[in-house]
Amino acid sequence: MAENAPKTIELIFDFVSPNAYLVWQPLKELARRTGATIVITPVFLGGMHKLTGNAPPMIRDADVKGKVAYATLEMTRFIKKHGLSKWKMHPQFPFNSVTLQRMLLSLEGADRVRLVDTLLPVIWEEGVLLDDAEALGAALAAGGFDRAALMAATQDPAIKQQLIDNTSDAVERGTFGIPTFYVNSGGDDEMYFGKERLGQMEEQLSS
Repeated sequence: MAENAPKTIELIFDFVSPNAYLVWQPLKELARRTGATIVITPVFLGGMHKLTGNAPPMIRDADVKGKVAYATLEMTRFIKKHGLSKWKMHPQFPFNSVTLQRMLLSLEGADRVRLVDTLLPVIWEEGVLLDDAEALGAALAAGGFDRAALMAATQDPAIKQQLIDNTSDAVERGTFGIPTFYVNSGGDDEMYFGKERLGQMEEQLSS
C-alpha cells in the first residue's frame, strides 16, 4: 500500500436489505477507526436478483434443513454484538425499493450518506409504511430534505437509467447481493460480501 494513499469502502446498497441496516453503523465505526471514506453506490436489489438468479436467503434456503435457523442465529449474534436492538422486520418486507433508490441516486456525497442515515431507522426501527406518502414525506422533511424535489428526481429518465446501469455494472463486477463492499487501501479493489466480513475488511485497511 502506498504511504498515505486514500482508503475507500464502496458499499453496494439498497434500502430493502435488512443487512444494509444492520451493517451501516458498524461500517461507519470501522471507517472512523481506519480513516477510510465510505462511498455509497445505489442499486436495485430486485433487478440484481433477476440478473444473477439469486433470491432472498429465507426464500432461497427455505428447503435446506437447518440453514435458515443458523442464519437467524448469526443475525442475532450480530445484533447483540453491535447493540442494534432497535431493529425489527419491516411489515411490508420485501417491499419495492425502486423509488427510494432513485431518491438516493439523485443525491451525492454527504447528502447521500445523510439520506441513508435518515431513512434506515425509519424503515428498520420505526417500520413506517413506505406507501404512506405523508409519513415518508414527514421523515424526509425531518431529515432536512425537500421531498418534492426528491420525488421529482425519481421520474427523471437519466436517474432511472443510471439505477439500471449501476445495477448491471455491479453484477458485472461480481456483486450478487447486499451488502457487498469493494475496499481499496491503496491498490486494487477487494470485494467482500456480507456483514460478517467487517473484520477482514478492517485487517486490509489497517495493514
